[in-house]
Amino acid sequence: MVKSFSQELRESAREIWAGYHTHPFVRGLGDGTLDLEKFRYFMIQDYLYLYEYAKLFALGVAKSRSRERMQMFAGMAYSTLNGEMGIHRSYMKRLGITEEELDATPAALANVSYTNYMLAVGYAGDDLDILVAVLACAWSYQEIAQELVRQNPEAPSHPLYGEWVQGYISEAYGKTVEENIAGVDALAEGISPERKAYLTEVFRNCSRYEAGFWDMAYEQLV
Repeated sequence: MVKSFSQELRESAREIWAGYHTHPFVRGLGDGTLDLEKFRYFMIQDYLYLYEYAKLFALGVAKSRSRERMQMFAGMAYSTLNGEMGIHRSYMKRLGITEEELDATPAALANVSYTNYMLAVGYAGDDLDILVAVLACAWSYQEIAQELVRQNPEAPSHPLYGEWVQGYISEAYGKTVEENIAGVDALAEGISPERKAYLTEVFRNCSRYEAGFWDMAYEQLV
């Protein structure tokens, strides 16, 4: 059976993604042992990250050559700003994180490096480049949350971290991931081996940045 391009991408980063599931931050989310201050730091940095992430979808709208693709990117931007970030806003209230604190907190170096890389890929490329650049984040969070539930069926009901798990195993989030994957596979049809190699490098780099983001959160690196 011939693999889709998204499956090839996923396979190319197999060892990187395996590390997500054994990371102490991720394991702490699943069993409820994660230090609260580490989670608080993560939520602030992830909130700052998502603003830059949403810019990629806006860039996708500008670079798309079809109404269908424009609508897809617009929907992804809306889902990020009003769906995924909604989880964060809920936590902000629970954790006592104010708008003033968010405004005063600089993005960590790992955060800036990651988002600048994705945006550079997006500005230099087209809608396929953008979809590949965001795919590692979107897809890995879904896989991480699903694996946490497989390891601990009670994870979604944890009084603090359960809401995070629920958000990334939700049907709405799953549809966004499926749309991203489908877009990659559709746009990658017939591309050259050289383009595939470049996009695979982009996906692997973003997967490595994801690993670095978990490190940043756990160590609370600035």
